[in-house]
Amino acid sequence: MGPNQTTNRPTDALKSPNAPLAQEFNIHIDADGAWFHAGGLIRRPALVKLFASILRREADGSYWLVTPVERGTITVADAPFIAVSIVVTGVGTDQQISFTTNVDNTVILSGDHPLTMRQLPNDAEGDITTTAVPYIHVRDRLEAKLTRPVFYELAGYATSNDQGVFGVWSSGSFFRLEL
Repeated sequence: MGPNQTTNRPTDALKSPNAPLAQEFNIHIDADGAWFHAGGLIRRPALVKLFASILRREADGSYWLVTPVERGTITVADAPFIAVSIVVTGVGTDQQISFTTNVDNTVILSGDHPLTMRQLPNDAEGDITTTAVPYIHVRDRLEAKLTRPVFYELAGYATSNDQGVFGVWSSGSFFRLEL
């Protein structure tokens, strides 16, 4: 691309001179992936899926709902999506693992959609410990946090690689399940 050409990235859409004025929507996604508007739970799955399809995350970490005529920020407590089921096909290095999110996106664990483990503080009754939490990249800086049952099922497919690291194979790549 030449220096005067533009790409169609979310950032470009937000900076376009024809972009609608930015708003602050009163929408929040909690740590369990539930969507709220003005404090009330959004109960219509079709509406949540629609919002999820226009969700963007900027490099600064802000979350936006962007349409051709409207755009606004929302807040997200953790990850905007939750991986609610897992399907494993094949075995060993030929294994392929896919996850389905709470908004019906299917993501295959691969180099393009890696799994990362993050260490989060857990302050239970004043006792500070650390918890390893798994996330999978869905699209455009957006992630899905694996539910505990999905992570436990994933761990059932784990093995150690040549360096003794605990993890899983998917799409020809090895993904750590430890920090």
